[in-house]
Amino acid sequence: MKNLFTVAIFSTILSFLFTPLVKKLAYKLNVIDIPKDKRRIHKKPTPLLGGLAIYMSFIISVLLKVGPLTRAQKGIIIGATIILIGGFLDDKYEIKPLVKLLFQLSSAGILIVYGVKISLITNPFPGVAQWLDLGYLSIPLTILWVVGVTNSINLIDGLDGLAAGVALISCFTLFIITLFTIKTRFEAAYLTIALCGAILGFLPYNFNPASIFMGDTGAQLLGFLLASISIEGAIKSAAAFAISVPILALGLPIYDTLFAMIRRKINGKPIMEADKGHLHHRLLDMGLTQRQAVIIMYLISAILGSFAILAMQVSSQSSYFLLAIVMSMLVIIAWKYGFFKHKE
Repeated sequence: MKNLFTVAIFSTILSFLFTPLVKKLAYKLNVIDIPKDKRRIHKKPTPLLGGLAIYMSFIISVLLKVGPLTRAQKGIIIGATIILIGGFLDDKYEIKPLVKLLFQLSSAGILIVYGVKISLITNPFPGVAQWLDLGYLSIPLTILWVVGVTNSINLIDGLDGLAAGVALISCFTLFIITLFTIKTRFEAAYLTIALCGAILGFLPYNFNPASIFMGDTGAQLLGFLLASISIEGAIKSAAAFAISVPILALGLPIYDTLFAMIRRKINGKPIMEADKGHLHHRLLDMGLTQRQAVIIMYLISAILGSFAILAMQVSSQSSYFLLAIVMSMLVIIAWKYGFFKHKE
């Protein structure tokens, strides 16, 4: 535990020091977010590439660990590098969605090649096997999970400090979960706490009023890392993936993305078409400031994280039941408050 605390401090300091340097680099490369449509909340040009500071801090912290890198860690680092390149190109040149997806698929493919995949899941049905072997289904399920979480973090990145803060809360939740199986999942705990520190060091520059955005470089990177680390760490045993746990831990971006897809489908809009119906837009429409809206979403994310920790403590069947209850409540609330109505 002392070693993990040291890693967290080291990663935080690195990120805090790297961010101003990355900010200067963004200006030099002219990677600037200029508000040019009504969906943009900020009013002045703001440098992007903040995700590069998070990436460098995380990678250095992992590379300096005691002992050789595991095969899974190598896969995560290579995949993160690919997703970072794709994010940078999108921040700089606004690449097409299909090209962006190809980078995400490539990163997910690297994970699978290096053995980071969802092979077993805890069984939701009592009285039979403890877990289900997915066989060849492990490949599409892993790809769906990685690409889905990557894009969910990217889509929630709409207010100063929102995506970074929510990712930090989710990441810390996953870290607490790894502590329950620390003897068998120390590597997952190490990766998670290193990422927590990297995000924490960046957040002071990104919280409202933000002096730098993490851009797609950071949003996609965080989504990818959270997805891949959760495969390694959110478990019931040394083998089986308790899918209810990471879905709750990463709940806010996942549900916000799902509701957006449902909303667009119901209203006959393209699934990938942007709108102003996300939770943070709704909170702003209620008259809240950016900071107030972000803090409320932090609280929601923390509550969902608490449910994830609870799901880790109960039986597999109970954890799935808890997930179903939480999802049902969120759908009812979303329906009641018009989250499925289209907003330009």
